[in-house]
Amino acid sequence: MTDAAEIATSRDIVVEGVLPHAPAVVWKALTRADLIGRWLMPNDFEPVVGKTFTFRTKPIGEWDGIVHCEVLEIEPERKLVYSWKGGSESNGKYGSRLDSIVTWTLAPEPAGTRLRLVHAGFRSPGNDFAFDAMSPGWSRVLQSVARVCAEIGPDGDRIKQGNRVKI
Repeated sequence: MTDAAEIATSRDIVVEGVLPHAPAVVWKALTRADLIGRWLMPNDFEPVVGKTFTFRTKPIGEWDGIVHCEVLEIEPERKLVYSWKGGSESNGKYGSRLDSIVTWTLAPEPAGTRLRLVHAGFRSPGNDFAFDAMSPGWSRVLQSVARVCAEIGPDGDRIKQGNRVKI
């Protein structure tokens, strides 16, 4: 398959919504490893361009459940971009090899922050199952980000954990 053909068959997941929280609070939820673990997966993320990190989930078939990532771009409280690579060549469905890019953009609005996610680079037909499975998943993740933001104090320094507050 040529590069042009791969580009023509690439699909993106796009999810967008307005969260009733300041950009600083949403940014914290997107860039602190402990908070990311509350809305997505356990990870070792650090908001540093060039930093490699992983997400960990349940293994499927030959895929070990590890998503390998690298921070590609950071504009504090505006944009976060990282690579998303995982899967296995031997998994024909969900765990098929995926080499993609996740981009989060934040824009202040009177009602809070417009948060937009683009997960780009699903190649068809090899990543069709992953695309179909992850599309509704990312919509739920946006709701989970909003829930975590609600647990962060307005100044972004307090995080509610049950009846305790962590500073």
